[in-house]
Amino acid sequence: MGLGGGWDREPITEEHIKEGHEAVEAALSIGINMFDHADIYTRGKAEKVFGAVLKERPELRESIILQSKCGIKLAEPGESSNVFDFSKSHILSSVDGILSRLGAEYLDILLLHRPDPLMDPEEVGEALRLLKESGKVRHFGVSNMSEGQIKLLQAYSDEPFVVNQLEMSLEKIFWLDSVVSVNQEAWKAHGMPEGTIEHCRLENIQLQAWGPLAQGKYSGRPLGDGEPETVRSTARLVQTLAEEKGTTPEAVVLSWLMTHPAAIQPVIGTVTPKRIAACEGADKLELTRKEWYDLYVSSRGVRLP
Repeated sequence: MGLGGGWDREPITEEHIKEGHEAVEAALSIGINMFDHADIYTRGKAEKVFGAVLKERPELRESIILQSKCGIKLAEPGESSNVFDFSKSHILSSVDGILSRLGAEYLDILLLHRPDPLMDPEEVGEALRLLKESGKVRHFGVSNMSEGQIKLLQAYSDEPFVVNQLEMSLEKIFWLDSVVSVNQEAWKAHGMPEGTIEHCRLENIQLQAWGPLAQGKYSGRPLGDGEPETVRSTARLVQTLAEEKGTTPEAVVLSWLMTHPAAIQPVIGTVTPKRIAACEGADKLELTRKEWYDLYVSSRGVRLP
């Protein structure tokens, strides 16, 4: 989502395209072949930059997985808020826009970006059917959705949802706290509805984690005065583990997510080649159960019951 400069109406530049090439090459060099987009990222410019990269390297298309999202309409000048739109017309027109910006004939995966309170599941199902039949999208998924929301949409779609993308990181641990806090008063404060992770595992829905590096808070980003001690102490623990294991803090942070038996797939947000390269080896790094829990409890700042 960082490609293309700011979230403004300024056109993309040759420098933006160069940055795109460097980010893609850095990802490919460490074995990453899946690229996650959304129609709103930098107001469409992120997809335009990636499309420019593909135009100059057309051989890449068949060796990578392209995923994008739709369903959010960004606020325009004079409007008070973004809104969500899962109407059939919006989904269909959004995909046409995505494919145009990427210069692609199809998406491997389309995700519905955020739940729309006004969504008509039958209308959504019809849109997905048309996209599949037209060859514009091969697979479908959701993002930021609960078990109940997934079940409702799935009941009206013949296409199985293969992905649920959620915010999951060493900082955003509500998906774990909702597990260990069942039958406790503290459970009521958690934002992750009970059963979401379990439902995805039972239905073979790939869990993807957005924001898995927590904006670098545990891997060397300078921390401001307002950061809580839990972040600082956890960052120190990450650094210690990285030194002990001869790897990078980024690899430790990602390995912590990937150690979970749900086979979580981190979606790395950075476009900086150096930071992308620092993620190499996370899938091979092994954390012990004690190391995993030490990181979790450190981030919680509260001992487990």
